[in-house]
Amino acid sequence: MIDPLLFCAARITTYSGPLRLTDASGFFYERAHRLFLVTSRHVFLDDAGGHRPDRIEFIVHTDAADLTAWATLSVLLYRDGVSQWREGVDSGGAVDVAAIELERDVLPASAVMHPFRPELCAAADAALPPGAPVLVVGFPLSFFDTRHYLPVVRSGSIASAYGIRFQGQGYFLTDARTHRGTSGAPVVMRNTAPGSAFPWTLLGVHSASFDMQTREDELDERLGLGCAWYAGILDALTR
Repeated sequence: MIDPLLFCAARITTYSGPLRLTDASGFFYERAHRLFLVTSRHVFLDDAGGHRPDRIEFIVHTDAADLTAWATLSVLLYRDGVSQWREGVDSGGAVDVAAIELERDVLPASAVMHPFRPELCAAADAALPPGAPVLVVGFPLSFFDTRHYLPVVRSGSIASAYGIRFQGQGYFLTDARTHRGTSGAPVVMRNTAPGSAFPWTLLGVHSASFDMQTREDELDERLGLGCAWYAGILDALTR
C-alpha cells in the first residue's frame, strides 16, 4: 500500500512556448468539487527574476496498482492575455502562493490523486509547539523516483512560533533541508486522530529558503531555514 500522501504532490514544469524553463513542486487542493493545483506564485510569474512562463505541465498517475502508468497534462497560464491563476495579499503584502483551477473533464478518468481539502488544513492558531515534526513533500532539484514518478519527502520541524506571522509576514519557519525545485511543496504534519482516511494535515506551502548576507562561506553553514505560508490563504484563493 502506498501512503496517499505521495499522491497529493505534483512536479510542475514551466514553459515559454516550446522552451522548458524551470521545475517546481505543487499539490492538489479540492473545495466544493472544484480542483486546484497549488504552488508558489513565483513559479507562475517572477518579474524580478525575468521568469514569465505561459504554460505548465504536470504528471498524474492513472493506475493505483501500476505506478509506471501516468499521463502528462498541460495547462495554459494565460487566456486572451489574462492570467488564469489566483493569487492574494494579506496585511503583510503579497503572498507567495498561487492556485490554478483544473478542468476535471480533461483529467484522465482513472486519475489517482489525493487532494487536500479545507477540513485537512490546520488552523493558524493550532497549538503546535516549536520543534514539532513536519514533512515537506516535493521534488528538490527535480529529484524524484523517475520510474514511479513519486515525490520525495524531507523531514524537518517547526522553527518559529506557529500561529505568529514571522516578521509580520503570513508564514512560519521550518528547519528542513530544501532546495530549488521545492517551491510550492506542501508542508504537512501527521494527523494522529483515529479513523482518519487521510492521516495528514496541511500546515503550509513552502516558498523559499533563507540565508544571511553576513554568513561567511568558509566559516558558516547555510542557515537552512525555510518559510511556509500558512495554509489558511487557500480559503481565500479558492472561494
